[in-house]
Amino acid sequence: MKKIAFKTLALLNRVLLPRMSKRDLTKLKKWEKAIVAWRYWVTIHAIE
Repeated sequence: MKKIAFKTLALLNRVLLPRMSKRDLTKLKKWEKAIVAWRYWVTIHAIE
């Protein structure tokens, strides 16, 4: 159940949130860093 929830969140992240992969991570604003952290956290939990 938990894995399905994180896979669904990962799908929503891909659709709704902006991609930050082509940007310099050191020059992001705090809210952009929060988005990167959220996407990373969801991705790690969806893989496990």
